[in-house]
Amino acid sequence: MDGRQRRLKDSLQLRLSLWLTGGILAVAVPAAALSFGAAYDEANELQDDALRHVHALFDQHRLAAGPARPDGDTPFAGGDEARVVVQLLPSQPLQAPDQATADDTLQQLAALPDGIHRRTIAGTSYRILLRRLATGERLAVAQPAAVRDEIALEGALRTLLPLLVLLPLLPLLVLLLVRRGFRPIAMLAQDIDRRSEHELQPLAPDFLPSEMRPFVTAINRLLERVAQAMQAQRRFVADAAHELRSPMTALSLQAEALADSGLPPDVQAKVATLRSGLRRGRDLLEQLLSLARAQAAPPPAAVRVSLLQVFRLVLEDLMPLAQARDIDLGVTSDIDAAPLASEVDLLLMVRNLVDNAIRHTPDGGRVDLAVLAGDGGIAVEVCDTGPGIAPEERERVFDPFYRTLGNAHTGSGLGLSIVATVARRLGARVTLDYADRQALAGLRASILFGR
Repeated sequence: MDGRQRRLKDSLQLRLSLWLTGGILAVAVPAAALSFGAAYDEANELQDDALRHVHALFDQHRLAAGPARPDGDTPFAGGDEARVVVQLLPSQPLQAPDQATADDTLQQLAALPDGIHRRTIAGTSYRILLRRLATGERLAVAQPAAVRDEIALEGALRTLLPLLVLLPLLPLLVLLLVRRGFRPIAMLAQDIDRRSEHELQPLAPDFLPSEMRPFVTAINRLLERVAQAMQAQRRFVADAAHELRSPMTALSLQAEALADSGLPPDVQAKVATLRSGLRRGRDLLEQLLSLARAQAAPPPAAVRVSLLQVFRLVLEDLMPLAQARDIDLGVTSDIDAAPLASEVDLLLMVRNLVDNAIRHTPDGGRVDLAVLAGDGGIAVEVCDTGPGIAPEERERVFDPFYRTLGNAHTGSGLGLSIVATVARRLGARVTLDYADRQALAGLRASILFGR
């Protein structure tokens, strides 16, 4: 949970979304309050205009408005909240004792100046317009305040309805817009993530926002410097290995000549050790040259290559090495397949796998080559009866010069690294597993080519 909270805290999209949402709300809420108040006041003003129109109607058309009723009742009493009350006000107090209630109410209104007032009469709040007619009489036009307030409130709420609908959607809308704005950056990250360590071509900044282009330009300059450094390193390895081939060959010829010169047995043993070391040195140089070519050279033109033909060439090359150790080397499958690759690359990968299997298989063991074809694609398998490779070391063995713990066999430690490098260049995949999973022994090395 701490890691998730840290990611949310470090997310620029989330922070930008929160700041935008907060800023919009900080402006929208006061604006909504002002809009609500203005709409509410305008609705009340429209209803006050209605009272003025009623007064003008009575004044212009000389309509009759009754005075206070002698039964003591007031025209403001009653339960009809939607009615408009029109009442003439007395010019002097009424003297009848039984009209005390009506007299008291109307005398209170008569004491008010002309204009619009709010008064509570008989337990009901009224909005009352007091204005003098052309005849000199004063007319009261009133409407229950509850009705007016309800109408004004409904009108004001209608102005808030769009904002009330938008507010819950606002954070989601801001997040979607921010994510859309950051989409070019995500696309750039995916492009970089899909690349291998050998794909150092410049990034295309055209589709990025102008703020990101200096950053991409700096990355392109860094990629250019890394490519130059890697090219210089590969060139150094290739040149060094090539320059060492001639003296190593000369030393080997001299050691062979020395072995044929009739030396004493103890000297012959030392010369044999020298020849073995020189042979390992030549093998290492050949592997270094192969690795440098696989890393630096562009992939050859891809064609359909027969895997059985590749097996035949590998067996012709490595059969003497297998026979010298009484290892049964052969092909167990009876089908052929032709992946889209180059013969040089396929030969290099299969030869290194078979050579690695022969070196790690005990004398009298077995190394099998097979071709598998199915819906998933084409696979080349090389199985041996050696000790195998533990699961925790199966990623490390593809590193140059890495050797498994307890490995006493001779070798350069470059064979599987060359196979992995060529496979990546061809778009293939190399997997390692136990040949015998129950006994946890043997190695099954597979090169998988997609459809």
